[in-house]
Amino acid sequence: MRQKIKVADISKTAREPLTHLEGRDLMPLPPPYDGPAGQHDWPPLPAQTLAGCECFLDDTCVVNFPQPKTKQEEDELVGKFLSGLEKLFNRDNNWTFLQPLVLTMEHCTKCQTCSDACHIFEASGRNEIYRPTFRTEIVRRLYFKYVKRGGLLSAWQHGDIQLNWPLVARLLELCYRCNLCRRCAQACPIGADNGLVARELRKVFSQEMGITAKELHEKGSMLQLRVGSSTGMNAAAVRDNMDFIDEDTSERAGIAVKTPWDVEGADILLIHNAGEIVAWPDNPGAFALLLNAAGISWTLSSELAGYDSINYGVFYDDAQFARVAIKHAEAARKLKVKKIVLGECGHAHKALTLIADRVLTGDLNIPRESSLTLLRDIVTSGRIRFDPARNDFPVTLHDPCNLVRLMGVVEPQREILRKLCPQFREMEPHGVMNYCCGGGSGFAIISGNNFQDWRFQVSGRKKLLQILTAFEDCLDPSIPKYVCAPCSNCKGQFRDMFTYYGLWEKHRILYGGLVELIVNAMSDVKPGFLEWEWH
Repeated sequence: MRQKIKVADISKTAREPLTHLEGRDLMPLPPPYDGPAGQHDWPPLPAQTLAGCECFLDDTCVVNFPQPKTKQEEDELVGKFLSGLEKLFNRDNNWTFLQPLVLTMEHCTKCQTCSDACHIFEASGRNEIYRPTFRTEIVRRLYFKYVKRGGLLSAWQHGDIQLNWPLVARLLELCYRCNLCRRCAQACPIGADNGLVARELRKVFSQEMGITAKELHEKGSMLQLRVGSSTGMNAAAVRDNMDFIDEDTSERAGIAVKTPWDVEGADILLIHNAGEIVAWPDNPGAFALLLNAAGISWTLSSELAGYDSINYGVFYDDAQFARVAIKHAEAARKLKVKKIVLGECGHAHKALTLIADRVLTGDLNIPRESSLTLLRDIVTSGRIRFDPARNDFPVTLHDPCNLVRLMGVVEPQREILRKLCPQFREMEPHGVMNYCCGGGSGFAIISGNNFQDWRFQVSGRKKLLQILTAFEDCLDPSIPKYVCAPCSNCKGQFRDMFTYYGLWEKHRILYGGLVELIVNAMSDVKPGFLEWEWH
């Protein structure tokens, strides 16, 4: 039986994980994933990682932070962490998120409603370390002891905790065991936000200590700011790729497609996640075909960052977030477009249409809109003829957290699917209570050590169950099935997770975006635009 973990255990000085994960402890899956055929070995951390990195939380490691060599180094790191923690609760340093953060610290009733809502806690077999309030309770005790300086009375009221380097090192990894999906906040009776706590911890480590997951910082936002795209492509490379996509789309659709670039005064600047151009070219190709067919004045921008809607700063660093958001707005301002429309990328929506309101002022505050509402308007306008029979196969919808739960964009995509997909069926639950794909908060691009196994077996486990349940009446591989995921980050998670579990081979389950389904149903497009093959 697994030993129960206490909050105070986070400060243990023994260099060993607080918990071990085994397949038998995890949330059960249906056949054939419930037996040996569906089990995967949980590979141990590499010896080099164990010997040189701080990785004593659980059986995996994301950040790969080197172990301090001396007690003095440890003390300096603890001091920086405490300085950052104090800044989190200072209005001048954190006016953007201070109010919900304080509410979460001071008013949680510990009813554990959030725990029942957390897919990671449930999938782990209700492992205490992944309970949403476990991480927050550590921060709460630090808040009352060191920020509010409550002394002995505070320790008696709120619980004492020892601040040392093992606590900081474990908390560093623990804030990267949350998808930041905010389902916990959605479920909380008073709106306490444990997902925000995890994100703000990441900010402390990044902005105060210079520590973060390399995939988010060095290979993410820094690469985007230097080159223009987190894929490493420069503007010329993107133009070349889009030329090829236009040619391929034209051939497959039987309709000439040409992407407009740098059109000054266009009604719409469309900004794609650059990952679509590299990994899922059908998506930008379908967008170009559909917008042209609808007679919409639109353009892409060849300005650096103007073509890549990714903003990984939203997951870990306010300064990086602001730098990228301003780049996007500057590209739109230069072209004098009427508004920006975000392609199918959830965190890009949240970054540029929601959080960017805090940094985009004056002539940078250009109207921003979701592509999902635009697509809905096109489909329902009567301007284009559709044949829903072309989409007569089982389709279910994955709700990207940042689009649906955090922004309330719930119905537009459903209006489209109900109109164009005769066999559309919902996942349960869906809408604002749907579950994260498991790749949120940047997890979909983090693959070091054995973290992918944790991502597929723990954070993605609930979504896997949802998909299998949605198609439980047609899992036979003779029937093609489609998971509609209007988010590039979610598609990255599905690509890897579907391969990991063999969903294409076993059940012929494909994933893709929304606009591809729309184009597949267009009467003037050659039949079979949606190719039933594994990409």
